[in-house]
Amino acid sequence: MIRVLPPICLLLFLLAAVLPCPALAADPLRLEIRGVSGDALDNVRAALSFPPGLVKDGAVDRRWLDRFVGQVPEKVRKALQPFGFYSATIGADLVTEAAAVQVLKVSIKPGRPVRLSRVRTDIEGIGAERLKRRNLLRDFPLRQGEVLHQGRYEEGKKELLDRAVNLGYLDAFFPVHKIRVDPEKMSAEIDLVLETGPRYRFGEVSFSGADNYPEPFLRRYLAFEPGDVFSHATLGQSQVNYLDSDRFEEVRLLPDRAAADQDHIPIEVELKPSPSKRLRPGIGYGTDTGARATLLFENLNLFRRGHELHLELNLAQMRQSAGAAYILPDMENLHSFTAFRTGYEAEDTDTFETEKYTVEAERTRDFGRGRKGSVYLQLLVENFTVGEQRDTARMLIPGVRYSRRRYREIVRPRKGYQYALEVRGGHQYLGSDTGLLQVLASGNLLVPLPARLSLFMRIEGGTTLQNEPLRDIPVSLRFFAGGDQSVRGYAYQSLGPENDEGDVIGGKHLLVGSIELERAIGENWGVAAFYDVGNAFNSYTSPDLFHGAGIGGRYYTPVGPVRLDLARQIGVDDPGYRIHVSIGFGW
Repeated sequence: MIRVLPPICLLLFLLAAVLPCPALAADPLRLEIRGVSGDALDNVRAALSFPPGLVKDGAVDRRWLDRFVGQVPEKVRKALQPFGFYSATIGADLVTEAAAVQVLKVSIKPGRPVRLSRVRTDIEGIGAERLKRRNLLRDFPLRQGEVLHQGRYEEGKKELLDRAVNLGYLDAFFPVHKIRVDPEKMSAEIDLVLETGPRYRFGEVSFSGADNYPEPFLRRYLAFEPGDVFSHATLGQSQVNYLDSDRFEEVRLLPDRAAADQDHIPIEVELKPSPSKRLRPGIGYGTDTGARATLLFENLNLFRRGHELHLELNLAQMRQSAGAAYILPDMENLHSFTAFRTGYEAEDTDTFETEKYTVEAERTRDFGRGRKGSVYLQLLVENFTVGEQRDTARMLIPGVRYSRRRYREIVRPRKGYQYALEVRGGHQYLGSDTGLLQVLASGNLLVPLPARLSLFMRIEGGTTLQNEPLRDIPVSLRFFAGGDQSVRGYAYQSLGPENDEGDVIGGKHLLVGSIELERAIGENWGVAAFYDVGNAFNSYTSPDLFHGAGIGGRYYTPVGPVRLDLARQIGVDDPGYRIHVSIGFGW
């Protein structure tokens, strides 16, 4: 059977036959190496790279080539010595193959490698005992009896010096650094001594370029105090702190060794502030909220004291909100603050309608390593309609929150976990219309798997103790399930206990879980399969859990992920499908 080439293929074939193709032209000079592999082969190949001009206009300079071939044994011998081979046998032959191609064939017999008969490492100087207690010498990569490897020797020297410098010994050096090789005995000895010199500490810190911020506020970004051991890594972390604050365009931390006073190095911090006032619009979409638009105004240096003012307006098809927050940063802890907030929120779903006003004061403390805790007091006034009930509730709610987050990447994390705990309540004696105590908990875990797979697990729960009927609890303090971030396959907030007319009115308890397997595609895409289960309920003995499962696509952008999920209800009489779309970070 004869196949006719498509016109474009025929055209490409004719062009390839007619036009010259330099990539396919035979190289007049080639190199072949046998007898070694790995790093040793790479080093030999680099040593035998043909010098520029040896081949010119497709022709080989034969006299130059003969001279180069005579240098091959010495070049190879030197290239093998760093790997412990000092008695190699090297042969070099120049062979002419078809089409006048010259092939330089190098055959190598490395021989027996040189081994270390003695490795002496030591630390001397003011900080010798301190560094020895830190076991710096224990990690030196070469030991007696091993093959001499000069690359690993240099790596060990660098690691030893870097660790000493990072511990404040900036003048550390090696007064003794010798390798003695005896090729006849096939042995080598190492003598390596580190002299520590004095230990430096951070001195006084001065600031320039940010006079619109008070100095105590600027000092909170420093990862060190005057008197701490000097470390370039600590300087780097301080620079990251300034840049992450989103308040400074340029940051330079300059140690002045020449002005050191009794081993204390002064630091000059040069800053270029970014505009403190900014207006940030945004758009998004979620099945739970519909299309949404946001407008955020920020003033990050109110009264020139580093205080923050945030004004936010959120408009969506099913939810509207407006809020203001005044934040006082802690001068002792970078991520601690006191916040005063007020807000308005209206939400209209198929399950309920609510309109609430809040005023809140919160004190947040950072405990390091992603851990945060806070105490707060909130005044809530809410008008709501759920089922056939229309009511107004007023609550004065004190609460405590604790959370921990261990995700390194923000846009597309590969591994990590997060959990949050909250206890809140109110009582008639404290000015609330009803008395209750609630415990809320949530967490998620991301585990990387082989073949670019990842496993994401999520759980959320809550429980309520009250001294009044459920109808007296405002809708925003009841539990509902269903939606993009709950049990997919069901409408937003559509699951929960029902009244006698079949209307969902919310429950006292909540339990929702999810497991999702995602396969990464390229840098920004992914596909996922998921299974969700959960519900809101009033009794732990009959939670009546709902189930949903499906598949989805993911696209990761700098402003948040785009998620498209197709979910199917499971375990119901007439199961249906539901598409869940989320663009940008959820509220």
